[in-house]
Amino acid sequence: MTESRGLVLIVEDERPIADVQRLYLAAEGFGVHVEADGAAGLAAVRRMRPVAVVLDIGLPGLDGMAFCRALRDAGDWTPVLLVTARGAEADRILGLELGADDYLTKPFSPRELVARVKTVLRRAAGPPVRPAAEHGRLSVDPVSRTVRRDGEPVELTATEFNLLFQLLRHPGQVFTREQLLAQVWGYPGYRDTRMVDVFVSQLRAKLGDASPIRTVRGVGYGATTATP
Repeated sequence: MTESRGLVLIVEDERPIADVQRLYLAAEGFGVHVEADGAAGLAAVRRMRPVAVVLDIGLPGLDGMAFCRALRDAGDWTPVLLVTARGAEADRILGLELGADDYLTKPFSPRELVARVKTVLRRAAGPPVRPAAEHGRLSVDPVSRTVRRDGEPVELTATEFNLLFQLLRHPGQVFTREQLLAQVWGYPGYRDTRMVDVFVSQLRAKLGDASPIRTVRGVGYGATTATP
């Protein structure tokens, strides 16, 4: 399986446009999920935790502006790229004031859309992570993608490393299985959540009593906060 760049949520009510966006983003290695109205899109952000949102302004029901306002008011700073047929400067300014990260006016090149998504993700990432991060008895190096327990190397598959790193990046936060499938595997809406349980079990077996992964019954998984 090709490693995903993460999940991009497209909120667009014109299906042909959404299909083109999906095709080009998927070709660049992104997992893609599409919703056709604002309320469903907002629910999908909260449920799937995408790396970015491609958001049409002229949506039925909850429009793009209200969507963006609701997202930011909730303290969610997922990168948002607004897409609209409106070219007026006032609309662009309002969208950015509401917390959008970029603005693209229809018609546009699908390649430009992909480039804009990559750009907002680079900005959101900020400075590179330090070469190695300590978490209790574990040392995790995201550059070489290696893990050590008490100084000894632990052999992990690429997916096992991605899952562990996703949890360690957000200590104390609990992820549902659906969120982990979307963010680690790039499988939005995938029904076989048992796959997450299997990989968690594998990680725990390899890390032993140094494993930071905790189970929250009825919710999902998280990583404990590191202790000295």
